[in-house]
Amino acid sequence: MSSPYTTFVLTAVPPNLRHALTRWMIEPAAGVFVGALSARVRDELWTQIMAAVEDGWGLLVSSGPSEQGFTIRTCGTERRELVDQEGLLLVAHPSSLTTETAALHR
Repeated sequence: MSSPYTTFVLTAVPPNLRHALTRWMIEPAAGVFVGALSARVRDELWTQIMAAVEDGWGLLVSSGPSEQGFTIRTCGTERRELVDQEGLLLVAHPSSLTTETAALHR
């Protein structure tokens, strides 16, 4: 049985971080990394990303026990807001969220 697929999306991160990810994954587009990783390797790489992201941004999409079948994690200077809407994970631009709506979903 193969490991579930993992996708990382990185913007404005140090080149050495991108290079480290290419040891485990392929980079089909700039800053997009895809691979079949064990949970242990995925979590270790995510720890490295969180430590090195600085002023950049990181996104992790991996298989998970949600209704949608995946989970999303983010770090760094986020440009989008993850919103849980009755068990479904949605992505909203911060400017599209009203203060009241944002408060309901935190």
